[in-house]
Parts: sequence; structure tokens; C-alpha cells
Amino acid sequence: MKPTPWENFLGIAARAGKVISGEELVVKSIQKQNAKIVLLSKDASENTKKKVTDKCLFYKIDLVWIEDRNILGKAIGKEQRVVVAVNDQGFSKRLKELLDH
Repeated sequence: MKPTPWENFLGIAARAGKVISGEELVVKSIQKQNAKIVLLSKDASENTKKKVTDKCLFYKIDLVWIEDRNILGKAIGKEQRVVVAVNDQGFSKRLKELLDH
């Protein structure tokens, strides 16, 4: 399947070094308020969903749900990823625009 525009753009952000993945790193990034947008897989564990959702709400970070971990991993050129964050304002703004379409 051909990647969607937001998947391609997330890959560009990852190659630019503006994306982090993994629950612990993303949660730390949210707490430091470095994360500008967080993408969370719908097939994450309930514990991970709750932790990441609560942190995003508390720190007022945008959270977007993604269909599954394979899509998220493939978009950043890695294995399956349950949660990723974009730490750059410009990349996150454009990513939000692409995800809204």
C-alpha cells in the first residue's frame, strides 16, 4: 500500500531528527513540554493509552490516534511503534494539517 501524505511527512520529520518514539522517551518529552504533537496507536496497551493520554491532557499537547502500530512504525522507517512524538513546531503544524484531511 502507498503511504498517505501524513505518513510521508512523518518520515521526513523523522529523518530530520524531529521525531522520538517509545513510551518512556515520549512521556519524558511531554513532561519537558518538548513534544508538540503525539501520535498514539489504537492497538497500544490500555496502560500505555491511559498514561500517554493523561500526560497529553495535563500538559495540553495535541494527541492524534493512529489505526495501528505497523502504520506508525513504517512511517518513521522502523519496526512497529505504539507512540511517537514530534518535537518541532513547524513539523507538527504541517502534520496536523495533513492529518485533518
